[in-house]
Amino acid sequence: MRLFCFFVFLIPQIIFAQAGKEILIYPGDDSNLEMTKKGATPKLYSYQIPNAKPNTPALLIFPGGGYTMHAIDHEGHKIAKWANAHGAHAFVLQYRLGQFDGSGNKHPDMLNDAKRAMRYIRSHAKEWNLNPDLITIMGFSAGGHLASSLATHFDDGIKGDSIDATSCLPNICVLAYPVISMNDKYTHWGSRRFLLGPTPKQKDIDFLSSNLQVRAQTPPTFIFHTSDDKSVPVQNSVNYYLALREMGIPATLHIFEHGPHGVGLAENDPTLVQWKNLLENWLKQWKVFSK
Repeated sequence: MRLFCFFVFLIPQIIFAQAGKEILIYPGDDSNLEMTKKGATPKLYSYQIPNAKPNTPALLIFPGGGYTMHAIDHEGHKIAKWANAHGAHAFVLQYRLGQFDGSGNKHPDMLNDAKRAMRYIRSHAKEWNLNPDLITIMGFSAGGHLASSLATHFDDGIKGDSIDATSCLPNICVLAYPVISMNDKYTHWGSRRFLLGPTPKQKDIDFLSSNLQVRAQTPPTFIFHTSDDKSVPVQNSVNYYLALREMGIPATLHIFEHGPHGVGLAENDPTLVQWKNLLENWLKQWKVFSK
């Protein structure tokens, strides 16, 4: 019965995923790309607006899942369709995943996937009628950690192919109930274990605690969380907001008193759905959404 329920749960996600065109972000013969059997093949699901005007904005979406799975329906494909409805291209990243014992994919694999995805999208800007200077990243939970990691560990390009030579600096950042800290007090234990393994080094913990890594070019950021989130403490968002403000980076933080973790756009919650409305208005101010 449990196995049956498991597959029933997966069926709608599989059908929904087929709506986005799949794009492999690495060359097919890349021998340096290591993946575990459980790990996911790095790829984008592309939701491009047909006949889009030149310089159309875009969203790159990182679904959550504790670096052990992808909540790819309500924190991925549904978000992409929502972005399309507001006049923006959208791309959902399936990044590599970790294993409990630390034997599989781990840092920097996931961050490398995020960087490559950003480079891939930006390098195809002309072909896709996409504005290379208006690409927003949006991450949920562990996907929020990946987004904040990209927002603090970007670069202007690296050696490799023409895609690698492209900047991976995001222009705007949106974080929903994000994991930010890898330090013991506030971290989400599961995300840290699947990202860094069972015995992480302190230097890696600090490097991947985004509140400690904010830079002058870290992009303007919108953050949403709930005070009684029992999976990821709200202090993650508060501390990241404070770090952004310390550096003078435009930022807005919305904390709701009550609400569970992992709500996505919360369209069935009359209170939490307000975060989506606030975000829509904020993205319009930054010219990401046109309607």
